[in-house]
Amino acid sequence: MAKFEYTAKSAEGQVSKGVIEASDRAAAQKVLVDRKLEMLLLKEAEKQSALNKFLNFNLSDPKVKLQDKVVFTRQLATMINAGVPLARSLSTLSAQTDSKALKIYLPNIVKDVEGGSTFADALAKYPKVFNDIYVNMVRAGEAGGILDSILERLAEQQEKDAEIKGKLKSAMTYPGVILSITIIAFLFLMTTVVPKIGNIIQDLAGEDYTPPVYTKVMLGISDFLVNYGIKSLPFIAIGTVLLIRFIRSPKGKPLFHKFLLKIPLINKILIKVALARFARIFSSLNAAGVNILESLHTTGAAVGNLAIKEKIDAAAEAVKSGKPLSEPLSKDPMFPPILAQMIAVGEESGDIDTILQKLASFYEQEVDQVADALTSILEPLMIVVLGGIIGMIALSVFGPISSITQSIGG
Repeated sequence: MAKFEYTAKSAEGQVSKGVIEASDRAAAQKVLVDRKLEMLLLKEAEKQSALNKFLNFNLSDPKVKLQDKVVFTRQLATMINAGVPLARSLSTLSAQTDSKALKIYLPNIVKDVEGGSTFADALAKYPKVFNDIYVNMVRAGEAGGILDSILERLAEQQEKDAEIKGKLKSAMTYPGVILSITIIAFLFLMTTVVPKIGNIIQDLAGEDYTPPVYTKVMLGISDFLVNYGIKSLPFIAIGTVLLIRFIRSPKGKPLFHKFLLKIPLINKILIKVALARFARIFSSLNAAGVNILESLHTTGAAVGNLAIKEKIDAAAEAVKSGKPLSEPLSKDPMFPPILAQMIAVGEESGDIDTILQKLASFYEQEVDQVADALTSILEPLMIVVLGGIIGMIALSVFGPISSITQSIGG
């Protein structure tokens, strides 16, 4: 995604400036059209060199903690609901916030709002802090005069998203610790204990002794780690960096996301998390008055998986041609039948927002259950793996010693 700086004019003649993230210039122009803005100037933002990005990272892109953003959003909603003007509310929160990052961004946002910019356009200048979902919902809230209720919805949505991420992280913490211990124990045994025992076997049995195949393999791995382990670290590091860069690249990211959807159990979690996000975010955008096509494109970018995003974009194209949303979703095997059926009911009743909120809650409960199941499966599995590796090493080195000792005694 590239960044484009724009200057545009609203239907009321108000000129605003901002930054748009889009795949190309045409996509950026489409965003302006969707926002009902007349483009005056549109140019691709200047790219920083890798050195400048590294040197300026902490200064130019201070990260706002999610909890700080939730608190800011709720406090702003409360002040606006109480009748405090937007600019004064922002100025007050800028002075009172405990977030060092927000103290950097908010004064500039206040300045833009006081200068006549819309709140959404002021936020759009900081896409790493306020994403498209946040900006589009604020824009819709300003247009409909319901900014306070929209901000409440935003805070709730952010909290739910953080709750899901937190549960998944906690589910993976214990297995991650066990895996780390397993790797450390394996490396310690293979580089310190196994070489010494290998020498003992050689001394006891002599040069003509041929150890079992599994002992040969274990001694070979140990010999490689001792002689080449440190030398191979730069190559491993370079390979890891290249792999990460490829996974994050425009070509590699879609392939990696499709690969994740083929891993058993992991794919179930990813799909359920994506469906929960889809339902809650799409519901919020739709309730805010954002048009359905923009809601689908924004929601697709937020589900966290490009393979699923492609499916949502395809559904958006079907909706654009006049079909109801439930129809393309019902034909795609990735989306469970209940999703399409519930959306169809919402389309018929005209209460799709409530239906989607219920769907979001349903899938969030599903994520909780899968996360608990994942923990209950991985914890004993990792312990078995740890015990199996240590047992295999012990069998490989102590088995031959026992056989040699018995032969000598006999």
